[in-house]
Amino acid sequence: MSPQAEPEPTESNTEAKTEFEQAGEEKPLSLVQEFGMFIIENKAWWMIPIVTVLGLVGLLVLLGSTGAAPFIYTLF
Repeated sequence: MSPQAEPEPTESNTEAKTEFEQAGEEKPLSLVQEFGMFIIENKAWWMIPIVTVLGLVGLLVLLGSTGAAPFIYTLF
C-alpha cells in the first residue's frame, strides 16, 4: 500500500470555507446578545416586559445595599 498524497491547498480550497468552519471562527456571543437573538428569532415579544421588570427589580435590590438606599426608600 502506498500512502496517498494529500491534495495541495489551492486558492479556491483555502478561500471556500463551509458554513460550519465560518461559524467556528466567529466570536462567541454574550449571554445578553444570545438572549436577544432568541427573542427576535422566536418572535417571543411577550418576554420583553418580563425581562425588563426583572432587570429593574434586580437593579433596585443592588442599589438598596449601597449609599443610594435612603433615596430609594423615599420613592416608596
